[in-house]
Amino acid sequence: MTARPEIVCLCGSARFVNEMRAVNSELTLAGVIVVAPSEADQSPTPEQKAVLDALHRRKIDLADRVLVVNPGGYVGESTRGEIDYARAAGKPVSFTHPL
Repeated sequence: MTARPEIVCLCGSARFVNEMRAVNSELTLAGVIVVAPSEADQSPTPEQKAVLDALHRRKIDLADRVLVVNPGGYVGESTRGEIDYARAAGKPVSFTHPL
């Protein structure tokens, strides 16, 4: 029986959706299970954002580690909260670009 593949949760600003898709594809092709933020065609309502934020924290809980997609070193307020949550949960956090 083969070992379970690593599970990586992607975090990052919604403005980097294309970059997150590219990282998701690269990791998936390398045999990694990727969980990523949801995508929407329109901005969520405040109620929907609260649901999505809570759901993303559960995705972090499922992951072995977190990879922050941060072109140019950008990390917004929501992503900082996810990083803090992941670290508090003992998850390793790495970044695609230096801070």
